[in-house]
Amino acid sequence: MKTELVRIGNSRGVRIPKPFIEQCGLGETVELRVANDCLIISPGRRPRQGWDDAFRASSDAAHDELMLEITEPNEFDHKEWRW
Repeated sequence: MKTELVRIGNSRGVRIPKPFIEQCGLGETVELRVANDCLIISPGRRPRQGWDDAFRASSDAAHDELMLEITEPNEFDHKEWRW
């Protein structure tokens, strides 16, 4: 689809058709970046969005163990470590 740039003050803008907005999941904020001489518009996301869910899904609590309990002491532990 070709469209024209519209003047917005000293800048230019692009009108994005509603079906494109819905298909791309764009909200009130978008992220703009340039890659290979192309302008890329993507949905704005909060930093670390979805990390909490991914962390919870990475392991179930039944198999959680402290690594220190299953790791054998090494040379550092025997010679250098002090409380």
